[in-house]
Amino acid sequence: MDLALKELGNYIAGQLPKDVSGTTVKLGELLVFAKAESITRVLAFLRDDVNCRFKQLVDVCGVDYPERTPRFDVVYNLLSLINNNRIRVKVETDEATPVPTVTGVFSSANWWEREAWDLFGISFSGHPDLRRILTDYGFDGHPLRKDFPLTGYVEVRYNDELKRVVYEPVKLTQEFRSFDFLSPWEGVQGLLPGDEKVEADDDDVAKGGA
Repeated sequence: MDLALKELGNYIAGQLPKDVSGTTVKLGELLVFAKAESITRVLAFLRDDVNCRFKQLVDVCGVDYPERTPRFDVVYNLLSLINNNRIRVKVETDEATPVPTVTGVFSSANWWEREAWDLFGISFSGHPDLRRILTDYGFDGHPLRKDFPLTGYVEVRYNDELKRVVYEPVKLTQEFRSFDFLSPWEGVQGLLPGDEKVEADDDDVAKGGA
């Protein structure tokens, strides 16, 4: 499987030498690194080429690396139902440089790009309606950026007692919580209720097998 994906990656890079900077296979999926200014041409090729036929844009998402320049990745996940194949296309950008919209290639990108703009502040040039989609009216900032402050902003909600919309300070306390990812069953010492039945059944199976 990985060999077939590598061959497909080499084919794509060979067909788009000026638009694709590299390809790799990771976790059983083909990853294509494209130039941001070429993203519409790359996605159109992946959709239309007879050897690719990635007809579905599953989603578009942003990734924030604040210590890196440029800090953002825009990731396009594509699916080929005909070839039962998936591909991931990545481009890099920063806060000031917009990525060309791909709504002309995949109309489903409309909402995904709006979400990336809303939550990360990644801009898309040529988008028909680039505005917030998940946060409140008048929200300031982009909440999925890793340097987004957890306090100091306001949220909008409807107050049922006052029968009107109210603005209230946002207080997100995640940074003060300690997360324990240990399963509650892993921390239990000794036998749990019912374990003796399992052991008895195992003994009976062993005796029957003998």
